[in-house]
Amino acid sequence: MSPRDMARWQESRIKDTWRVFRIMSEFVEGFERLGTIGPSVSVFGSARTPEGTPYYDLAIAVGKELADRGYAVITGGGPGIMQAANEGAHKAGGVSVGLNIALPHEQHVNPYVDPAHDITFEFFFARKTMFVKYAQGYIVLPGGFGTMDELFESLTLIQTRKTAHFPVVLMGSAYWGGLLDWIRGTLLEGGYISVDDPDLMVLTDDPVEAVDVIDRFCAEAGISTNF
Repeated sequence: MSPRDMARWQESRIKDTWRVFRIMSEFVEGFERLGTIGPSVSVFGSARTPEGTPYYDLAIAVGKELADRGYAVITGGGPGIMQAANEGAHKAGGVSVGLNIALPHEQHVNPYVDPAHDITFEFFFARKTMFVKYAQGYIVLPGGFGTMDELFESLTLIQTRKTAHFPVVLMGSAYWGGLLDWIRGTLLEGGYISVDDPDLMVLTDDPVEAVDVIDRFCAEAGISTNF
């Protein structure tokens, strides 16, 4: 290794060491600021869903229903479905939380996030920890890769018992129906998942039913953080 390469390698190691402290600071800030919001539900969905569309309006209804029943609404803080869920919670007088992620050219926090509950993360894994730790359930509306990532990570955590069980509600039967058919017809039939695994998710188009699922879980299991 040349002296120049050695210097670059040492510089990289130093940067990695300091990165640990930045990661720690994100966890500390998240724990401190979210630890007092009370019972909450994380709502996921596409940042690309335009205002005034059926799924946007559905997310508003979900946010309002959650707030009316005393749950804080946690989203990724961006536009689309996230904004709609925050809008519903905000207009209902509930707690509206946005866990934003710093991305090049996007995304900016939506206007319906409470200023006191606007937190921006550099690291996806720190942000995703907060979605799970402080929520009594997930409600997942249609979305792309990011939404799928959050959905399947939650199912993996529950399946492997790396977190306490919590309800995962899918909203939008026209959108999710094909995926659930594939899970049952390909994953389950092929022996890639257990017979009970598809039941980790509940599918509905009704905001009231979606929140009922979470209410029943909380009544049976008690209210607590997940790990």
